[in-house]
Amino acid sequence: MATVDSLSLFTGLGLSEHKARETLKNTALSAQLRDAAIQAQQTLGSTIDKATGTLLYGLASRLRDPRRLSFLVSYIANKKIHTESQLSGETPACPATSPPVPVLAALEYVKSHPLDPIDTVDFEQECGVGITVTPEQIEEAVEVAINRHRPQLLVERYHFNMGLLMGEARAVLKWADGKMIKHEVDMQVLHLLGPKTEADLEKKPKVAKARLEEAARRTTKDVVENGEVAGQTLSLMEQLRGEALKFHKPGENYKTPGYVTTPHTMDLLKQHMEITGGQVRTRFPPEPNGILHIGHAKAINFNFGYAKANNGICFLRFDDTNPEKEEAKFFTAICDMVAWLGYTPYKVTYASDYFDQLYAWAIELIRRGQAYVCHQRGEELKGHNPPPSPWRDRPIEESLLLFEAMRKGKFSEGEATLRMKLVMEDGKMDPVAYRVKYTPHHRTGDTWCIYPTYDYTHCLCDSIEHITHSLCTKEFQARRSSYFWLCNALDVYCPVQWEYGRLNLHYAVVSKRKILQLVAAGAVRDWDDPRLFTLTALRRRGFPPEAINNFCARVGVTVAQTTMEPHLLEACVREVLNDTAPRAMAVLEPLQVTITNFPAAKSLDIQVPNFPADETKGFHEVPFGSIVFIERTDFKEEPEPGYKRLARGQPVGLRHTGYVIELQRVVKGASGRVESLEVTCRRADAGEKPKAFIHWVSQPLTCEIRLYERLFHHKNPEDPAEVPGGFLSDLNLASLQVVEAALVDCSVALAKPFDKFQFERLGYFSVDPDSHQGQLVFNRTVTLKEDPGKV
Repeated sequence: MATVDSLSLFTGLGLSEHKARETLKNTALSAQLRDAAIQAQQTLGSTIDKATGTLLYGLASRLRDPRRLSFLVSYIANKKIHTESQLSGETPACPATSPPVPVLAALEYVKSHPLDPIDTVDFEQECGVGITVTPEQIEEAVEVAINRHRPQLLVERYHFNMGLLMGEARAVLKWADGKMIKHEVDMQVLHLLGPKTEADLEKKPKVAKARLEEAARRTTKDVVENGEVAGQTLSLMEQLRGEALKFHKPGENYKTPGYVTTPHTMDLLKQHMEITGGQVRTRFPPEPNGILHIGHAKAINFNFGYAKANNGICFLRFDDTNPEKEEAKFFTAICDMVAWLGYTPYKVTYASDYFDQLYAWAIELIRRGQAYVCHQRGEELKGHNPPPSPWRDRPIEESLLLFEAMRKGKFSEGEATLRMKLVMEDGKMDPVAYRVKYTPHHRTGDTWCIYPTYDYTHCLCDSIEHITHSLCTKEFQARRSSYFWLCNALDVYCPVQWEYGRLNLHYAVVSKRKILQLVAAGAVRDWDDPRLFTLTALRRRGFPPEAINNFCARVGVTVAQTTMEPHLLEACVREVLNDTAPRAMAVLEPLQVTITNFPAAKSLDIQVPNFPADETKGFHEVPFGSIVFIERTDFKEEPEPGYKRLARGQPVGLRHTGYVIELQRVVKGASGRVESLEVTCRRADAGEKPKAFIHWVSQPLTCEIRLYERLFHHKNPEDPAEVPGGFLSDLNLASLQVVEAALVDCSVALAKPFDKFQFERLGYFSVDPDSHQGQLVFNRTVTLKEDPGKV
């Protein structure tokens, strides 16, 4: 009966029946909304209009301090707070491209003033209570904004960013209704420009390619502020410094949207500030059960970068709570990759460092009636709506005894768990805090047979280390309520969890399970196969860490999940290697050329600049003899129109030698295939300039060169709609081509693994760790230019 009454109560607020039923599934939200609706009905003495109902729903769904519910409901019911901007500071009608307007709305005010009593005079002044914005004021503010941008409006017409006009009007009239501002902007723009023409309906033309390339060279992208694009071109450090992200200042956790306060919050924050001195503290908390990938690079840059940009510290904390999947090689590889990207942790810690404290807190949680031992099996807890635990209300003393029995190994795996009494954002009820596992731990051995879960461990480790900003990807947003709840249930310092969007790449698979499948299927060699997007693979392929960091900066710290094209990462790689990879010459498909009139009795020593654009960076020496090797594709017996390289009657220059060669004779084998050429040479300044200069090698090293292409054919190999047969069916069988007898000039003879070069006219290459004495192996990192077919 109570459900029926609540359903009619919620639909009476203007909610659809579907939304009302969905609300009822969330116990905490439905209880708070029911209290708000009943109080409002009593105040009004009549039914609640839809506008008021919408505000009440917004209040109930966002208010984290139930003590303030009655206070705010009275303002809404009495029409003192009557717009969304007064309640939350949001103006739904204004697009994300409009500049953010600083508004201290009611929800934010009560959050930032957790102590009683609230100063009602100050509250009303800060929240726009009693302020009425007239249509005339809105008309005037919009007119001023339009006049300010009139010349640009007349040129760009309806391609102009109208959000800018709305934002400027809102800046003047911060309590105005967003829908009224949008309507007024639409009307005045229509009056100025007239109806839309066919040209106005066309998509805005793309920026010229040269401008795009220039934009790609800058360290970049849009910073997202509270979900809004700021549209600035900033370095990563600038993005992360100070106020750029609108994060809270250390000690002001309570000012963060969604942060839950208790009567102990201010004292705990005071103690926290005494310990940290107001220092920014972050952490990078990987699980040591796999290799880091490109998405982790964003997390590393964000966590370490935010601390660095704000003169703080960052911990590297291993979340080692699952001993079944953890291996020593993963700990080492993670530390190596953090260092490779250029970051040094303030301290390397482990969740297992705190096992004793976490266990003591679990006992305290039971004593406070906030946790219980449950015997539901794992399969019973799966699915969207698992049945409630029949052991939820078991006596505290009984749970204490059973938890101790778990600790002593008296239960088998899956027979008992410790669960916390809370409902999470996604509706999940009573998440598990501890489970039984009879697997030796890599650090603690057989000391423990119960291990804490992520939901229990993460926030408490953050609290122990006094983390100020717990930065995590968006999928952990559903765990934010348990994060705040657990710290507050134990009355310990509660950090703030901030979520950001994951970074993904097209044509890639990064999950540990699927990479293992690729290895098992023989599609790749191991975690560091250069066709993968793990960080060890990217390093092996030759990607410089600076390029990966620059790419993360260009992606920006976005709230939305970002899926990027690989060629954007490759552009960052070219940018770095162009300035750092010395030049050399290599021939992948050699064709022997004999110079019949070579001008010396023995080979000449040719000085080749390491960086032709900046000869101050030095030179290297290569021999130039009467026998050289060129690329087979640089010669054609019967050239097509427009072919500019070596052909009969068409000489070419040899790069860096100062000589031009001209074909005299073609030597063919029995099959008719060209085996070698005979040419004559002359000084380049002794005749007409040739149409092209080609690379060459003489007295070269024989090396192995590995050429890589995309591992998958489709952008989203894991998407069943795009690849019905599964990602293993989408493999590009031509993703690796091995050239076993490539010829490379001798300037690379002393190269070591991971040394990088630009092989002229071919691309950027890196020495592979498979190299050994007398046999160098090179990986092609990227081509010199982006392949148009990959865009």
